[in-house]
Order: sequence, then structure tokens, then C-alpha cells
Amino acid sequence: MTETPTAATGSDRAGVARVTGAPERVAELSASLAALNDRIHAACRAADRDPGTVRLLPVTKFFPASDIEILYGLGRREFGESREQEASAKVAQLGHLSQIRWEFIGRLQRNKAKHVARWADTVYSVDSDRLATTLDTAAEAALEAGERHTPLRVLLQVSLDGDTARGGVTAADLPALADHVAGSASLQLGGLMAIPPLESDPEAAFAQLQSIHSYLLAAHPEAAELSAGMSGDLEAAIRHGSTCVRVGTALMGARPITSE
Repeated sequence: MTETPTAATGSDRAGVARVTGAPERVAELSASLAALNDRIHAACRAADRDPGTVRLLPVTKFFPASDIEILYGLGRREFGESREQEASAKVAQLGHLSQIRWEFIGRLQRNKAKHVARWADTVYSVDSDRLATTLDTAAEAALEAGERHTPLRVLLQVSLDGDTARGGVTAADLPALADHVAGSASLQLGGLMAIPPLESDPEAAFAQLQSIHSYLLAAHPEAAELSAGMSGDLEAAIRHGSTCVRVGTALMGARPITSE
């Protein structure tokens, strides 16, 4: 049985946080997090995998910083955002949370790269040499300015249906892009991510992704992350080797605002 924490006030001290927020929202997020962790653990047991090999990335775009602070108090440290302006505001607002890590999971325009490189631990959806080079330059500048202290970790997005207009590099072009990122001075090749094509069978899509990742690992064993699976298909993704599930709705609930 999971105990529902009560609301409290206070900030992160020495890495220890207390749950802060409206009691109703604290209870809601605590219950959703417990249920989601149960799903992940059950999926891992069914796949004969250690639950410790799959991490949960809460997707908090469109949700207020107060929700992130609640989840931080509940033990979460990594959060996924996909809109640069919204994310940068949250980064500034939550700077008092000393262990927080931000992952930019949306498609990134090159003119926004210099901003994201200042605060992101990881950037997803890298699908071209041009974007990789822009991020490398931005990360180098952030390192020199003392705005970051480690290389920028990136995940390559692969297109599973070859329609690169919707994001992702083709499987055929993936090796060259991986080599480009691995050779960059201020980037770290973290792994691979993908989103199943619309109306596709998630089982088949994730099986294809797992095969592509195996080929990538043969050339780049450091690219161990395989980010796949969201609220509706995380069990299938875990069956096919996902090491990170990106979950919004099942954890956060319905979006409180619409995209602009």
C-alpha cells in the first residue's frame, strides 16, 4: 500500500525535499505515480527484466512548475519538456531544486539550441548533422561560460516508417549521424528514441526499433539508452527493450492548457 504524503512547505536542502503543494494535487499526483510505477514493474516482470533498468521520465509540458515541485518532493528528479520558452521559465523558477535534471524531448529548432544547451541535461529528437553541429557549438559556448559543466547528452531520433517530415532520421542514415555526434567535442551520444508511426502496431514498431538499436550499439556501445513508450504503449515498449518511458497523461492527467 502506498502512503499518500501530505502537503508541506519548504525547499530542497542538501538534496532532501519535502512535498509541497495543494493537498488535492499532491494526493492526485502521488496516486498516479504509484499506479504508473506498478505498471512499469508489472511490465518488467512480464518481460523478465529488472525494473531498475527502466526509468520513468515525467512529461510536464503544459503543466505548472508547482506540479514539478510536487513530483520532486515525491522523489522524481528528471523531467521532460518540449517547448523552449515554457521550459526556460520553469528552469528559472525551480532553480532552488538542486538535483533537478531537464530533458528536452520535442523537436528543436536550431535557433533555440543556444537557449536549451544552457540548461538541458539531454536533448532528444536529434535527426540531422546540422542540428547536431548547432547543439555542439551551443554546448561548447555554455561550457566556456560556466552555464553547464558536462557535455550535452543527445538521443538520436529514428523514423520507423521513413517519413522524415514528421521527424527522425532514416535507419539507413542513422550510422553516419551517430558517428557525427560521437565525434563532436561537446556532445555525448546517449542513445536512440522513436515514436511509433500513426496507426501502426506498437509491437511491430518497437520490435523494429529494438533491432535498429542493436545495430547502433554494435558500433557505439555507449549509446545504451533506448527511449520508447508513452502512456498507452509503455508495456509493449518495455517488452522490446525500452530503458526510458516518457509519460505525460497517465501521470499528469489531462492537459490544463492547449498548445499555442
